[in-house]
Amino acid sequence: MKKYLNYLAGVLCCIAVSGIYYYAELPPINIHSPAFWSFFVVALLAFSVPFGVFSAIRMTVVQIRGKGRVKPKLPLTGKILLGLAAVPLVVMIIGGVSSSTFFNARRYASIITVQDAVFETDMPEVTTVTNIALMDSQSAQIMGNRTLGSLSSVVSQYEAGQTYNQINYHGTPQKVTSLEYVDFFKWLSNRSTGIPGYIMVDPVGNSAEYIELDRPLRYVASAYFNDNLQRKLRFEYPTKIFGSYAFEIAEDGTPYYIVSCLSARVGLFGAMDAAEVIVFDPASGESQLYSIDQTPEWIDEVYSGYLAMQKYDWYGMYAGGYFNSIIGNKDCKRTTDDFGYITIEDDVWYFTGVTSIVSDESNIGFLISNARTGEYKFYPVVGAEEYSAMSAAQGEVQEKGYIASFPSLVNISGKATYIMVLKDEGGLVKLYALVNVENYGIVATGQTQTEAISAYKKLLTKNGVEAAGEYAEACIEVTDVRIVTLEGESVVYLTAADRTLYKAPVARDESLLLIAPGDTLDLTYSETDTENIRALEQWNFAKVEK
Repeated sequence: MKKYLNYLAGVLCCIAVSGIYYYAELPPINIHSPAFWSFFVVALLAFSVPFGVFSAIRMTVVQIRGKGRVKPKLPLTGKILLGLAAVPLVVMIIGGVSSSTFFNARRYASIITVQDAVFETDMPEVTTVTNIALMDSQSAQIMGNRTLGSLSSVVSQYEAGQTYNQINYHGTPQKVTSLEYVDFFKWLSNRSTGIPGYIMVDPVGNSAEYIELDRPLRYVASAYFNDNLQRKLRFEYPTKIFGSYAFEIAEDGTPYYIVSCLSARVGLFGAMDAAEVIVFDPASGESQLYSIDQTPEWIDEVYSGYLAMQKYDWYGMYAGGYFNSIIGNKDCKRTTDDFGYITIEDDVWYFTGVTSIVSDESNIGFLISNARTGEYKFYPVVGAEEYSAMSAAQGEVQEKGYIASFPSLVNISGKATYIMVLKDEGGLVKLYALVNVENYGIVATGQTQTEAISAYKKLLTKNGVEAAGEYAEACIEVTDVRIVTLEGESVVYLTAADRTLYKAPVARDESLLLIAPGDTLDLTYSETDTENIRALEQWNFAKVEK
């Protein structure tokens, strides 16, 4: 009887050990996850202990008898359990090898389809950048921390999250992060009230705002035990392989976590890709599972930027087979090391350069990928790669020691142009910089976007770079003149008799201040992104005497 009680105690102990391991590590119960097989090995090894290992240890005591030493023996049950523990190891080895790019190079390459597109068609000319998050995550963190630091009742108990997710909120790019608990004791003392709000950073306007919630958040990554975000989701979706966790804000201001669920596209473990998405309400704990093609349109990120770039690298590296990626390298290409964001219509797209694997000094084109749908577009624009452009921008103001952010791509005067911000040591934005893609020796900076774009256009003209015919001429009668301050810069708006607006920064030409209603002007202008608003070009501006 005592023997069986010992077995029972051992089994219960092993169940407890396996349960603690599962509660701590949260592996998915899914054969396509290596974490599941690791948990399987741990559980089987644990259960082999009461069924033989203890007995074998006891029998190692040397008993000298007339017939010699007694050899330790494992009971049959223990042998079976130890044998079963080897099965997951074999599965992981065979599954990993059979799912590798060595045997499946072209299957990896065929996971995505890339559409060749025309840069000038997809990206119209701009005069002011309003759809690109020029501020990087590091600067967003600095602004968020400073905003939170001004709230004495909040900062003592919470901290801003380290990850700022890029979203499109009411048609404008924003970076958002939830507040998090500072430590276990802060969670314990504030568990009943929850997380009171989140921080939203405007990466275009360089401002940050703390948003207080009517419904505090209970389930976040920094919470403990069953309030932990990952643990809450694991218990609701035990078989799902979770990918990225993106904190997003719906159009009505309600915060959600958007969690991608991965599946293997090649073999047992290979080419993990998003197949479903969970929309989780961290206040109520309610969630909804969607297939990729049914994802609500307000959601911005289903595919993380790193997953999007990795999938293109598979496409670029393995289309010609595995050995070609190692030896011949014919037509092999890959993305650069980082990515930026562009908002097109209502979607967030990742942007990155594409370079040949045999040379990393220049790009052979640019790639954008839709963060929600996974769509890819490639623009065959040859020029400097992003880090060369960043170095060129930093060199323009090297005496100041500013650091360039990872750039994005815009169309200025029909030319592909890198745009980025230059930051000081504290991470604050000091200047805007534009670098010509085809000739990264053409660099312009300015304290505002308008000033930088104006200086860049002058450099294009000075260097004989032909613009894409975007200028037009007109003769107007001025009916109204107004001066408006935008981004700290004075801009003159002239209203013509046909109700068309013409605008130009005062810093470009102070003679703009002499224009009065009733004047007749011959002018040259370029179109803007807004209908009936045109941009004056200084070098062709002339006042006509009445």
